[in-house]
Parts: sequence; structure tokens; C-alpha cells
Amino acid sequence: MTEVRPTGAASASLWERESELAAVRRAVDTLCADRSSSGSLLVIRGEAGLGKTALLGETRRIAEARGCHVWSARGAEALKSVPFYVVRQLLQPALVSLLPEEAREYLGDWYDIAGPALGIADPGERRADPQGVCDGLVAAVTRLARRDWPLVLLIDDAHWADQETLRWLAAFAERLADLSVLVLVARRPGDVRGESARHLDAVAATASRPVASLSALTPDATAGLTRATVGGHADAAFCREVWAVTAGNPYETVELLAKVQDSEIDPVESSAAELRVLNRSARGGGLVARLEGLGIEATRFAWAAAILGAGITVDQVARLATMSQDDAVRCAELLRNARILTTPDPAAAPVEEGDLEFVHPLIASAVYNSIPPALCTAMHGIAARVVTDSGRGPAAASRHLLEVHPDDDAELVSQLRSAAREHLAVGAPDAARSCLERALREPPRPEIHPHVLYELGCAALLTAPATTIGHLRSALAMPGLDGSERVDAVYRLSQALLHNDQLEEAVRTVEAEAARHESGPARLRLQAVQFMWEGIYAGEATSPERSERLAELARTCTGRDNSERALLILCGFDAMARGENAEEVVELCDRALVNGRLAPGLGWTDPEWGIELLMMLANAYAFTDRLDRAEALYTEALRGYESAGWSGGHLALAHAYVGVGHRRRGRLREAEKSLRESLRLAERVGRGLPLYWSATCNLVDTLLARGHVEDAWEVAEQYGFAPPYPSTIVLPDPRSVRGRLLLAVGRTKDGINELEEAEKAATARGHHNPIMVPWAVDLARALATEDPARAAQLATDVRRRAERFGTDTAIGEALRCAAALETGQRAVRLAAQAVTFLDASPCQYEHAAARIEYGIAARSTAELGRGLTLARQCGADGLVARAEEALATAGAGRE
Repeated sequence: MTEVRPTGAASASLWERESELAAVRRAVDTLCADRSSSGSLLVIRGEAGLGKTALLGETRRIAEARGCHVWSARGAEALKSVPFYVVRQLLQPALVSLLPEEAREYLGDWYDIAGPALGIADPGERRADPQGVCDGLVAAVTRLARRDWPLVLLIDDAHWADQETLRWLAAFAERLADLSVLVLVARRPGDVRGESARHLDAVAATASRPVASLSALTPDATAGLTRATVGGHADAAFCREVWAVTAGNPYETVELLAKVQDSEIDPVESSAAELRVLNRSARGGGLVARLEGLGIEATRFAWAAAILGAGITVDQVARLATMSQDDAVRCAELLRNARILTTPDPAAAPVEEGDLEFVHPLIASAVYNSIPPALCTAMHGIAARVVTDSGRGPAAASRHLLEVHPDDDAELVSQLRSAAREHLAVGAPDAARSCLERALREPPRPEIHPHVLYELGCAALLTAPATTIGHLRSALAMPGLDGSERVDAVYRLSQALLHNDQLEEAVRTVEAEAARHESGPARLRLQAVQFMWEGIYAGEATSPERSERLAELARTCTGRDNSERALLILCGFDAMARGENAEEVVELCDRALVNGRLAPGLGWTDPEWGIELLMMLANAYAFTDRLDRAEALYTEALRGYESAGWSGGHLALAHAYVGVGHRRRGRLREAEKSLRESLRLAERVGRGLPLYWSATCNLVDTLLARGHVEDAWEVAEQYGFAPPYPSTIVLPDPRSVRGRLLLAVGRTKDGINELEEAEKAATARGHHNPIMVPWAVDLARALATEDPARAAQLATDVRRRAERFGTDTAIGEALRCAAALETGQRAVRLAAQAVTFLDASPCQYEHAAARIEYGIAARSTAELGRGLTLARQCGADGLVARAEEALATAGAGRE
């Protein structure tokens, strides 16, 4: 068999890698051919030593020869806990080439969001939203990539990349179809679990071709490599033994052959027996023995380098190993000569530039694992001081602090808490949690302990609500949390219970805490939170006494602080949901504002009150026909979250309710666009959450209004818009929307059943607003033929409730329903009245529908024409088709 060998001066690790290199060349050719070409991603997978790094190095050579910019980064086993470490490495070439003002110009609005994670901007006052930071990094790389086309990104040892980098990489990979960028990712097949494994799987799923799994060298290739290295006179028996000893691992083969040369062994069969001894000295215990043979000082130097992991400089190692500069320089040279350490490749310098790096990750791991445990712990403690003394702060030192043995050290607890705050400020809550969990093991002083638990609970608030619950409950059970901090801890505990689908427990928690307080601001805030959670709970019946208690409490509120303003909002929302007079609802909501604006401390990104309260305020306006005020609040939420870089659930909900505003106005195309964006964001947060239901329910409702029934059914099927329903209320009522959908697809019996379930649920909750819970209108229409008496009664009830509520939309919709059940002149009169009310309503879709129905009933082409114009403006394709058909029929009738 012919020996296959790489051409020219290519690395020995490239033997038998022709297919992988061919794929790389094709990808680079495609990238360079056209600036508008789609991006691509290649994944190389292989065990340690099979040549992943060599393939990436050859990719760099190929790409640079074609004029490409190449950015590279590498994960490290010792640095997995350092957030954004790998993505910082990757972007270093671009960042160092930009002046601060240029970086701000290129990154635009994302500068303040992604800049702190990249280390080029100071964090803001609030903690960063991890999803927002991830989106900011995607935007940053996207903009820089367009500047530096053609661009190749190389990520080595991705299995050791920090979780924040992997999250970014998975999100960036989804965008490659719109970018002309080539990404190569190299990783081992194992060595990763949990979220990191999920992100790597997502990256692989977007790859342009199947994952390339590297194999060991064949005996023929090993023979070729052996003869190319030690001389063509190496005989067949010697070459076979090289392959047998190394199992064809390219890295081990190269190291073994280097030792053959160093030992001046003759490559013939009689020398083959010496190969196994030589190979053992290159790995595991043999490597450690070889290291120890270099002397105690060289061993200490290597240990210190392994502790540092990256940015290894002779000076820092000397300080960590407590040796003189001259001794450190001598040890560095010894370790270089022994092929344990080497000088970094300047073309791929990491973000923390150093004088040295380990020749291979296998060597770094073997050296680190050889450090006696007690000494390893002590050296990490010294390393933390070295990092801190260099002025890099607690967060940079935290990876060493995490390894220090617990010893009741109050200063260590303080450093870990500071590091956690720094991690949260740049959008790395997982790193913050690790610091605080380690602080608990120290343990903290009794007076500090509940505060650490509280901070840990806040760090995990929405990402791990079940964990948060345990931490906050423990904190509240200890003495030490007092005053506003205790009230805030109870509020956050109730939030975590809400997000863990334990809403009843959330209500009981704040109720019990409120009972512990005398009358005053703290008690008032807790009472407001209790009413808030009760107000959004959809699981049980609500007694009239609750509304009476809330109204009584709100009656004494003048809006002098945010707790009073919250109670006014809650009372207004409760009155709106029950269908009380809309003017009174609006008056309550207006009293909660300060000069028509949200009060300081009550903004969308303020932490004291959650998004739920302000959405209740905006929705109270939306369903009382004050759409200008509702839309201003929805838009303010969207802009606030975007500017703050909050790209998770808050932004998803803001897009959903911007869509609600468009839907209420009758701007159906814009509504659909906003709601689809909300659903895209909600998918990243997780299915089943209330925000997910809000996006799905309103999208189905909007598609039905547009007349896109098949699309609405497809969305419902794809996103699980069906029972069981969430424990929190969703607006509009999902049972009502689901019932309307079933009727639209011809499942009349199922639709009627669903609407009757909606009736039961609404009655139990006391929700009688016919716009917010519109089951009765659709049920009356569905029963018109089957049970006309009941349909008529339902229409009468709807009209009575609409007149009680008093908005033009509610009354107009009730009249439309009544007209649909009548014939002749009575139907015409009712349809005309509906047009009159809906003409004054801000809801243009309902107005268009009323015009068309009136035109059909009165056989008026003029009214049909007006309705058709409105329907087209709304994007209501179903109404357009109905109007055009009616006009065609009217024209045929005249002929």
C-alpha cells in the first residue's frame, strides 16, 4: 500500500487528513468567491492528540494565503469557569485594532451591552441580562465580520470553552446563513455535559457538512511519518512498533519520534523494544517522572504555570513559585528544551498574552493533576493574590478563589461576593452562582450568612427558580435580613415561586410576611404584591370580598409612594377584568401616574416591582379603549428593555404586547410581525411559561382576524396552544381564542365545548369584561341555529355587560353580535348602531367588520366599499374577500 503523506512542510499531524483539508479549501473558496455568499460552519471532532489543532493551523495558512482575516481562540480546561474567556480571545485582533471611539461606533447600541463582557467598557449600574449580552455579542461579531470580510473564525478545544462563549456560538451559528463568515470548531467527543453540551449540539446541528470525526493514523501512514522524521532507512518492523506503541495517535507519534532523534536510536528492528519505554516518558506518570528529573525548581515552575493556565509569564510564575527571576528564566528554558513548555504562536495569541504555554493540553492536564492536592490548593490561594495585586479585580481572581480550601476566612467570602457582583454586571450569572456557592462553604460569618444566601437567590432568580426558592427560604429563616431587604427577599421568593408554577404558595408567602408587619410602607408593599399575584392567578375562583378589600385599600391611597400607586393599578385592573365602568378604571390608573408618566422607581427595568404590575396597567388602558396610553407604555417597555440589553422573557413579553396594541388598533400586519418576534424570543426562554402563552394566544387571535385560518391552526399545533392552560391569566382569554379557532376550522362541537369552559372559568374568576374574555359573542353566533333561545340570551347578557363597561368597542361588538342573530330591518338597525359605536372606537378591525356586515344587511354598496377600504388598511384578508364577494353579488344583482 502506498504511504500517504502531506505536501510541503505541512504538520505531521496532517497525515491522512486529505478529505478534511479538501472540505476546508472548498469552504474558503466559497467564502472568498462572493461577499454575499452564505456563511458556513465545519465541526472537527476527535480524541486528544488526533490533530485537531494541526487542522486548524493549516486552515489558518490556507485562509491567509487567500487574503482572509483569521481570528482564533482556544478553550482551556483550567479556564472553563472564566466567563467570556474564549470569545474575548476570538475578538482580540479586531478589538485591539480599534480606538475606543471606533469600537463604540462599530458596535453602536450594543457597545454598552456587549462591551463589558468583552472587557472594553465598564459595566452599567444594573446587572446585565445574559440573553441580552449574548445577542450583543452576536451583533458585535456580525458587524465586525462585515468590516473584515473575508473572515475565518477558528475555535479550538471547544469542549473546554466557557459556557457564555458556547451560548454565543450557538446563537451566532444560527445567523450564518445571513453572513459571509467561515467558522471551524474543533472539540473532543466527550468532556462536556449539561448546558455546555446542549450548546455544542446546537452548533453541530447548524454545520454545513457532517461532523468530521478524526481517526488514528493507519500503519502505512505511521510508517511514512516515521521515515520522514528519522530517515528513510527506518525498517518495517521498527515502523510497525511505532504504530503499535502509539496506536496511531499523531501527537504521541510525533513526540515519540522526537525522543527517538534526541536519543539517537537507530530506527531498526533491534531498537524497537526501546520505543515503549520512550513513549511512557511522554505521557501520564512517565511525563511526571521526566518533569521531576529536571529538578525541584523546574517542577515547581511547571506546577505554577499549570495553576495559571493562561497568560503564563516568567515574572508571574516566579512570584507564584516563590523563586528568583534568574531561577525562573533558567527553569523556563529547561522546560522548553524538554518540550513541556513552548513560546506561543504570535498569530494566535490569547487575550492574556504570555511568554509561555504548554506544548499540548495533554501535558498541561498531566502536570496540573500531578500537583499534590494540599499544595495545589495553596498555590491557587497565592495565585489569587498575584492576580488581585496586579489590579485585575476579584472576578479575574475568582477561578483561583474557587479552588481554595474552606477555612472560615471572612476576607475570602468578601472577595467572592465582590466577584459575584462583577460577574452579574457583565451578564455571567452562572459564574456568580459558583462564587456565592463557594462562599457558603467557607462558611460566612453568621451575620453575613443570610446576605450571601439572599444574593445567591437573586443571582439564580429566573434561570433556576427551584434553586432560588431554597436559598431565599433559608435566608429568611435566619436572623439578619431586616427592613426593606427582608421585604425584597420575600418579594423575590414569591417571584421565584410564580416562575416555578407555585402561584398559590407565592400568595401564601407574601400574605404570611405581611401579617408580621405593622401598618406602614413595608406592609403596604407586601399587600400589593399579594393582590398582584392573586390578580394574575387563573387557577381558582375569586370571591367578591377580595375585590371589595382591594377597593377599600385603594380608596385610602393618594399615590404618594409606589406601594400606593401599585394598589391603584391593581384596583384598576381588577375593575377592568370584572367589567366595571371603564371611566372609573381609567381614573384609578391615572392616579397611579405622576404627570402622566410612570413614577421614579416604577419603571420597566426597575427591580422593586416586576413587569407584571406595569403590564396590568397597560392592559387596563388597552381594554378600556385608551389605546394611546397603552401603546405608549408598551413601546416604552420595548425601548427600555432593548436599550438595557434585556433580550430574554421581558423583551419577549414587550414584543407580545406591542403586538396586542397593533391588534387592538387593527394594524394586523404589524401585530403579526411583533407577535412572531415575541414567539421567537419566547422559544429561547422556554415553552410553557406565561409569556410564551401570551405570544402564542395573541398570534392565533391575530391570524384569525386576518382570515388566515390555516396559519392560525398551524401555529396552535406547532406551539402547543391547547389545554392544559397556564396558572396565570393571559390576555385575551386563551380558552375564548381557542374556541374561536376550533369554530373557524369547522370543529363546531369542540369549539362550543371550549367556549363553555371559558364561560365557567370566567364566571369563577368574576371576569365579565366582554372584550378581555370574549367567549359569549362567539358562543352566541355558534348556537344561533342549534339553540337560538340561548344564543339570544347570551347576546342580551353581552350587551348588558358591554353597556355597564361603557366603551364604544364593547357596545359596538355587542350590537354586532345581536345583529348577527336577527334578520330583516331589525338586523339592519342593530348593524347600523354597531357601526356608529365602532366608528368612535380606536379598534379599526372591528369597525371594518361592522361596516361590511352593515353593508351586507342593508345591501349598500357604499357601506361595503367603506368597509373594504378599512379591511385592506387593516390587512384583514378574510374581511376583504367577504366584502369583494358581497360587492360582486350586488353588481350581478343589478345586472
